[in-house]
Amino acid sequence: MSQALLNVRDLKVAVEEKTILDGLNLTVYPGEIHVLMGPNGAGKSTLAAAIMGDPRYTIEGGSIEFDGEDLTDKAADVRARKGIFLSFQAPQEIPGVSLESFLRTAQGAVQGKQPKVMAFRRALAQKMDLLNMDAAYGERYLNVGFSGGEKKKAEILQLLMLQPKLAMLDETDSGLDVDAVKTVAEGIKAYHNENNALLIITHNAKILEGHDVNYVHVLDDHHIVHTGGPELVEQITAHGFAGILKGADQNGG
Repeated sequence: MSQALLNVRDLKVAVEEKTILDGLNLTVYPGEIHVLMGPNGAGKSTLAAAIMGDPRYTIEGGSIEFDGEDLTDKAADVRARKGIFLSFQAPQEIPGVSLESFLRTAQGAVQGKQPKVMAFRRALAQKMDLLNMDAAYGERYLNVGFSGGEKKKAEILQLLMLQPKLAMLDETDSGLDVDAVKTVAEGIKAYHNENNALLIITHNAKILEGHDVNYVHVLDDHHIVHTGGPELVEQITAHGFAGILKGADQNGG
């Protein structure tokens, strides 16, 4: 088996001295798709933010190893250049910076050199077409005046242009209509291959349709309490978390 892409070991994370995660373990290999589910407030977004290196979250114990390197104490920009990507539940608006300019700068920062303008624009046009985005969006300020669906498509556009090794999607499907969810799912499918991996945080099984999910993890009580296959998504969709969490308690977590 190949080397693990992501190794999270005994992770303890706090926000303003309140423990959110305590003793969480997660291993992701290249080519895999992992889904993270759980009740609201269970710490799913905290895990993604901690892996990304968000300074608002304090790592009080454990380690985060990525592609064979310990990144536990590294800044977010270092992790991004190593190949970690996080899409946000609520993407920020950035007045004065066009979507195209932002993406070209981000790609240059990740790759260590600025991409050639014409090649970049051809790739951008192709990716925007895949996501049913009007080319004019490239000239608009990043997320300014975008609808919720347009902001989420812009996040997936970043994913497709940056081609990270690990993509973490934090409820990218929230607030989207059926057609938009389908478009986003197609974008995710276009990104994923045997050399990268996905960690998808979601409450919506629709975004997972057409994807070969390897593992579904249920997070509660500060750590992962249950792991199963894709059938777990259907079970949760039909019956909620109660039965799974009760079983986890009976088994000692």
